[in-house]
Amino acid sequence: MSPIHLAQGLNADPIDALLLDDRDAVLAVIVGVEGPSYRPLGAVMTVFADTQRVGTLSSGCIEKDIALHALQALESGRPRTIRYGRGSPFIDIKLPCGGGLDILLLPRPDREVLGQLADRRTARTPVTLAIDPVSGALALAEQGETGRAGALFNIRFLQEIRFLVFGKGPEAATFAALVQSAGYPNILLSPDPETLDHGAQLGCETRHLHRPGFPADLRVDARTAVVLFFHDHDWEPPILAAALAHPAFYIGAQGSKLARDVRTRELTEMGIDDAATARLRGPIGLLPSVRDARTLAISVLAEVLAVAASAAKAD
Repeated sequence: MSPIHLAQGLNADPIDALLLDDRDAVLAVIVGVEGPSYRPLGAVMTVFADTQRVGTLSSGCIEKDIALHALQALESGRPRTIRYGRGSPFIDIKLPCGGGLDILLLPRPDREVLGQLADRRTARTPVTLAIDPVSGALALAEQGETGRAGALFNIRFLQEIRFLVFGKGPEAATFAALVQSAGYPNILLSPDPETLDHGAQLGCETRHLHRPGFPADLRVDARTAVVLFFHDHDWEPPILAAALAHPAFYIGAQGSKLARDVRTRELTEMGIDDAATARLRGPIGLLPSVRDARTLAISVLAEVLAVAASAAKAD
């Protein structure tokens, strides 16, 4: 089953929203999918006592009705599962995709467990939330994929994709702005104050690079993408050599095939073996020979997300 990835930045997260609000709330979870579905198994939505909602479980066709049932669950204090679409008793509510959805409603979910979940997510530690659909009890587990596991339903949370963007000029600034606007955690690292100022104005975390290299305190995990946008390629080898020692799922650098070959040769001369340099991507992006900063940013982000999706399926 597909894991649920963490949304940060501009994209409101239903669990974070619940923890930040003292109002009574219901956690709505997709626990069954039949046929096509707009949202995956394990997707969550928070419904507050005034029917305010954070998150979505469909393309918008059932959320208002879910909110009404959520109020009934709050009143009874007991979890309940409702069915929409194929096989549903609510014949007046249609799912455009033609499938079926089972939605579990958990009134007043355990905020202590959800707080522990939030801590694990902040620490970028994979974790599974185990839900008892009958009692509503919640617990955390180290392992467990999204889906039913005996009497329980599990939601596997992975770290959100995180971007470390190195570079100088419009390409670096535009790419950092794009991932920031999409809600991905990111850091823009540059020797150029103008590039850093542009990123900071858009809300990006920034770091000033005083010399070519990879800051030793940067945390890199298997859900981190390292992307370089330098026209002065002398900055690249020290950064890439250090990045290749980490488990980042994507490491790429802007430039032509000739620049890629020169880069690889320099890394080899630095003692980086062929297996490591084979991880390096370049030219980067799904579209070849892109020269416009905006198009390049979209092209590279699409490639990174495609690699991430492939890696998730492999896991």
